[in-house]
This record gives sequence, C-alpha cells and structure tokens, in this order.
Amino acid sequence: MKSDLIARLLEATERSVHGFITRRLDADETGFHPIYIHPAGCAVLKHSPDNLIGTCDSKVHHVNTRVFEELGVRYLDVPSQGIVVMDELGFMEAGAKAFISRVFTLLEGDIPVIASTKARTDIPFLCEVRSHPNCRVYTVTPENLEELYVKLLPIVRSR
Repeated sequence: MKSDLIARLLEATERSVHGFITRRLDADETGFHPIYIHPAGCAVLKHSPDNLIGTCDSKVHHVNTRVFEELGVRYLDVPSQGIVVMDELGFMEAGAKAFISRVFTLLEGDIPVIASTKARTDIPFLCEVRSHPNCRVYTVTPENLEELYVKLLPIVRSR
C-alpha cells in the first residue's frame, strides 16, 4: 500500500526521480523470500546476485550488507535537484553504515525525500529516521490512502 502511494505520486511529478525501491518476491523452495533493490523509477526490475539485499522468512533473515554499501549508496548519490525515493527502509540495512550515513545526509538536505519505513520500533535506525526534524510521518491505511495522495501531491509537484 505504501509503495502504491509512492508510485502514484511519482507518476504525477515532472521532477527527476532518484533513490531506490526494494521488492520482496514470493518464497523460493526453501521458504525464504528474496528481496532486491532497484533504482527508483526503473521500468524493468532485474533480479541478480548483484542487487539481492537479502532473504527472509517469518523469523530468520540473511542480509547482504555489501549490496547496501555499494549499490544502495550509489542509488542515493543524487544531484542537487529532483526527488529522492527510499522505498523501503527496514531492519536489513541496520549494519550498513555508509548507506545509513547517506540516508541522513539526504534528510538534512534540500531535495524532497519520500521514504517508507517498516513500522518497527525496535530498530534504532528506523526510529531515528522517523524522529528526524525534517521528517513528517504519515501512517498509510486503506481509509486514508486517497487523502494522503491529495495532501502529498503538491510536495512532489513543487519545484
């Protein structure tokens, strides 16, 4: 639902789109869901070991921190204009120090950032993102989806 809202907002902007999206695929034969990172605004989502950030089931997860530190940081290396997407920030990047540093550098900057986060309160990184002074936090529900779209649309359209 959060990703759908972000996708709709990006369709309505003429700004250049930077950042990343993550996508979790269906579970493989071992019961683990592979999760991949892609450049934001990318029309074709490719899946390879190079952009596999990790796998998880309901209790166990395996993280490829190197992908966050290399590819994730590269996706967050943006010019001084446009809009930055971080969909989604979660627990897997907790050990990726360069990636986390880049997230906060962007939050301190002047480029608008649209980020979605896991709703977990036990991950310090996510709590710091949500409590950052430049952040406004919205909880997306089926009931307020359209209202949030209308409220956030001027932000992605303004220059």
